[in-house]
Amino acid sequence: MRPFTRAPFPAFPGFAVLMGPGLVWMALAQGSGELIWWPYLMAKYGLGFLFLLVPACLLQLPLNVEIGRYTVLTGEGLFRGFLRMNRAYGLVLYALFILSFLWFGAFASAGGTALAELTQFPAEWSPKARTLLWGEASIALCLVGLLAVKVIYRLIEWVMKVVAIVTLAGMLLACLHPEARAVAGEVLRALFVPALPLARPWDPADATKLLTAITFAGLGGFWTTFYSYWLKEKRAGMAAHGSQLLGLRAGARNLSLGGGQIPEEAPDLAAKSRRWNRYLVVDSLVGILGNLVTTVLTCLLAFALLFPKGILPDGYQIAVVQAEFFQASWGAFGRVLFLFIAGAFLADTWLATVDAVARIHVDVLPVVWKRAETIGPQKLYYGFVALLTIVTAVTMLLDQPGELILLSAVLGFIGTVTYTTGLIVLNHRFLPKQLPQALRPSRLSLAFILLVWTAYALLMALYLRAQFFA
Repeated sequence: MRPFTRAPFPAFPGFAVLMGPGLVWMALAQGSGELIWWPYLMAKYGLGFLFLLVPACLLQLPLNVEIGRYTVLTGEGLFRGFLRMNRAYGLVLYALFILSFLWFGAFASAGGTALAELTQFPAEWSPKARTLLWGEASIALCLVGLLAVKVIYRLIEWVMKVVAIVTLAGMLLACLHPEARAVAGEVLRALFVPALPLARPWDPADATKLLTAITFAGLGGFWTTFYSYWLKEKRAGMAAHGSQLLGLRAGARNLSLGGGQIPEEAPDLAAKSRRWNRYLVVDSLVGILGNLVTTVLTCLLAFALLFPKGILPDGYQIAVVQAEFFQASWGAFGRVLFLFIAGAFLADTWLATVDAVARIHVDVLPVVWKRAETIGPQKLYYGFVALLTIVTAVTMLLDQPGELILLSAVLGFIGTVTYTTGLIVLNHRFLPKQLPQALRPSRLSLAFILLVWTAYALLMALYLRAQFFA
């Protein structure tokens, strides 16, 4: 790879210009643990695990900021940074990333459970067959959207903003139901004071579900690395010297897209750095706190409406039983509304994921395969979108959506511990040697990311012990 070059550090243009990646982060996070696994835990065990939610969400903040800081200071995507730091380590991480995202079609099939219940079409088919039909149909619709626009990130940001706002508003309205209001105080208290013992005996088979709920309290796993690429498309920091992926002229060969530049020495670097760091914290908090509020609302509704009836989101009904949330308030109309929202909400998880995964492949492939430089970023991007569409459409046929999501979560959890290790070395050892003094990270930021690494490593060790040595 080419060594870093130097260029002026752009001034922060204002929150109004750059806000967006945090909302995309929020909407993508809502489509996994928040709609599926936290309601499952509340419906089965009551409030016993709810005290884990706030720390699980807040663990994401230092990680997001560190990921974002690399892109702001270099204009590069995070995986290029790992390859730049150590090629062998970067390749291992890339292989684990590829493996982790073979099964993300499960989110489309999870959305398919809602659309199948909503339409009941084809009537003579089984729930599984209907689910797969609607899951595949939602993938096809999302693919048409990706192919129809010129600047993909604008579509992603617009769709995800709408989903985030509509979901939050819908959950707030559903929580006005008297049964939900009656237990609101109990739920809020359980956020900070463990409501133990559990409402029913612990089932060891739920260890992976609990792991997934904690890991996906936010994005989690390799999904969090997407934040780097959304910032790059938003042209934050040094990425302003580059171009958006599909904003290049036809036939362009510049696969680096402007990355690999670090700020040159200047008297105002410290002031600029503070503004960019503040932006990363605020933008990340928009996603993290918005996602936390949405998750608390789904937990409140699950505890109020599902727990008393013993109804669990599972199997090919994984995004169906939560329609009780809206049906309790608005009857049949509410049920239909929820199923429609859930279907779109989980399908857009596939949309944002296929785009981000394709971007990372476009970012990495020219570094590991020189011939890719002759292909051009547009052709590479659309080729990967096509390949990922085929792979996910096939893998979603192999098992229930919940089981595939769990598999992806376990792989992603291992990846989190692995890439967080590399991120600490990248941002606190490798990169600072090349940066002006004013841009080097503080000891406090190092302490925060070490705390995150320790928490995830401990959780992984506890999970492996429960799975293999209990």
